[in-house]
Amino acid sequence: MYAIVETGGKQYPVEEGRYVDVELLDVEKDSKVVFDKIIMIVNGKKSKVGQPYVSGASAEGTVLAHDKAKKVIVFKQRPKKGYRKKQGHRQGFTRVMINKIRTSAQKKAAETAEA
Repeated sequence: MYAIVETGGKQYPVEEGRYVDVELLDVEKDSKVVFDKIIMIVNGKKSKVGQPYVSGASAEGTVLAHDKAKKVIVFKQRPKKGYRKKQGHRQGFTRVMINKIRTSAQKKAAETAEA
C-alpha cells in the first residue's frame, strides 16, 4: 500500500516503513507530523483518487533529521567580456519516516475502538 502526498508544493510517493525527503518542515526532530493532503491511495487493485484530495485520509510520520542536499554549482559567464560568477547552493530538506497511512474507513474504525 502506498499513497501520493502533497507537501511544500510538491508531490511525493510514500509507503509505510520507508522514509521520504520532503521540503524543509518547521518541526522538531523526533516529533510526529501528519500529512492530510493525500492525492491518491493505492492498495493492490483498490485505489482511491481524490478530487483534489482523498477525504479523511492521512499519512503519519516521524521526523528523523533536517539536512541539506548535495551542492549545486551555478556558474555564469559572458564570453569575451571577462565576466564570471560562481555560486553554490544547498537545498534544505526534512527526512520523515512514514509510520502509518490511513484511509477514511480505517480512521473511523480507530476512533470507534478508542471510545
